Amino acid sequence: MNRILLAATAALLAATANAQDRSPATKNSSPPLIVVEDKGGSSALPYYRALNPQDAQPGQPVTPQPAPQSKPRIGGPADAGAAMLPVRSVRLSPGDEPRRVIRAPGLTPLFLVSDDDRSRTWLQQRGKDLQALRAVGLVVNVATPEALAALRRLAPGLMLSPASGDDLAQRLGIQHYPVLITATGIEP
Repeated sequence: MNRILLAATAALLAATANAQDRSPATKNSSPPLIVVEDKGGSSALPYYRALNPQDAQPGQPVTPQPAPQSKPRIGGPADAGAAMLPVRSVRLSPGDEPRRVIRAPGLTPLFLVSDDDRSRTWLQQRGKDLQALRAVGLVVNVATPEALAALRRLAPGLMLSPASGDDLAQRLGIQHYPVLITATGIEP
């Protein structure tokens, strides 16, 4: 699916560039941008001026303006995960998910866990296998940054990201976690 999206994006960019190359009128007289919604924040105009300075007068040299420097709102990956908390997946609960075969070629192995005793035990037992598969973990029920950090300490070397599992549960017919999902199957 990522390959299709990447190919579609590349095709769209190529078509846009090709259309701009064939139409000299659009280079000199492009329509103004239309603001659909403004939720505040910093103006993006300096970024656009560097690409196509529309407010420069003919014969006037264009002086590039540096992009505004903004302070990051979050410090690092751990803070980024904490910013998404709390996470609650209403379609999923702790339990034994039946083992079954699926066909999802190219799917990166992933697993669903939560901030509960069953998931913690499962992570400790299966951690090395999950690392060997290079599986990515979704923490589908977690309330605090401390609880997320504790799960990450149980699974060093594994990526654990807080995310709702409701959409995935609906698409794959999953009701319980912890569970491992690979290109060929679902297993508890």
